[in-house]
Amino acid sequence: MQRFAESSRATALRRVARPRRVARPRRVAMTAGLLVLAALVVTALAGVWLAADSPWQMRLSEGLLGPSAAHPLGQDKLGRDVLARLVYGARVSLLVSLATVVFSVGIGVAVGAAAGFLGGKTDFVLMRLVDVLLAFPGLLLAIALAAALGPGLANVVLALTVIGWTGYARLVRAEVLAVRSREHVEAAVALGATRLRVLAMHILPLTIAPLLVQACVGMAGAVVAEASLSFLGLGVQPPTPSWGSMLAEGRSFLVEAPHLVVAPGIAITLVVLGLTLLGDGLRDFLDVRSR
Repeated sequence: MQRFAESSRATALRRVARPRRVARPRRVAMTAGLLVLAALVVTALAGVWLAADSPWQMRLSEGLLGPSAAHPLGQDKLGRDVLARLVYGARVSLLVSLATVVFSVGIGVAVGAAAGFLGGKTDFVLMRLVDVLLAFPGLLLAIALAAALGPGLANVVLALTVIGWTGYARLVRAEVLAVRSREHVEAAVALGATRLRVLAMHILPLTIAPLLVQACVGMAGAVVAEASLSFLGLGVQPPTPSWGSMLAEGRSFLVEAPHLVVAPGIAITLVVLGLTLLGDGLRDFLDVRSR
């Protein structure tokens, strides 16, 4: 009996200790993602103090010079400081990603909640609209919309919102369908709560966790999409700095001045990686079944 008790105690200890080993990578991923997001926000907001030079100051005689003490990341073909343009370009990436996610979440939550809660013909019509938009490749549809609307920051946000809200709508619809038959929702209906109150107070709060995870991944996708549109000349127009336009300007000088491409490329990679890690960490942290 004593051996059996000891073995049972050891098994229980192993079961208790296992989530702690799993929790460490989760904390590391969330910490890394939060640090990258904080760095992006600080860089975007404090760009005036972080960049000693102006991103629009041209020095034609110093074009394509490499990194130096005065210009840590070098200068572009017009002699402009790459670090200053990189810092100011963070504002564009942060603004586009946040605006796209906010508008996409707002539209997606409204459409998904209506489809999942009302059901019937409403659900059929709204989901067929989502299916039609999902049938087109997202980036190609964004390029077509940006080309039709014309280049500009507002048009980039509009184009990315049109292709971005569908994922949130499907996610919210699935969550609403899973929650609306639970006991607390049926109890609220039995007590005479209106449909709007049931949806707003008892169903939608339970969709916040998956929406946060999807929003982190959506921000990463918006950063890449904005850089792609700017690279093609459909995003923010010169002389406003943008990471995508910096890549487009530096591709012609890839051999003699690789710093023009390396700096914005690393910035995009770090931001996307950090937001993806944050989304993965939030998913594991908010999923009680993984604990």
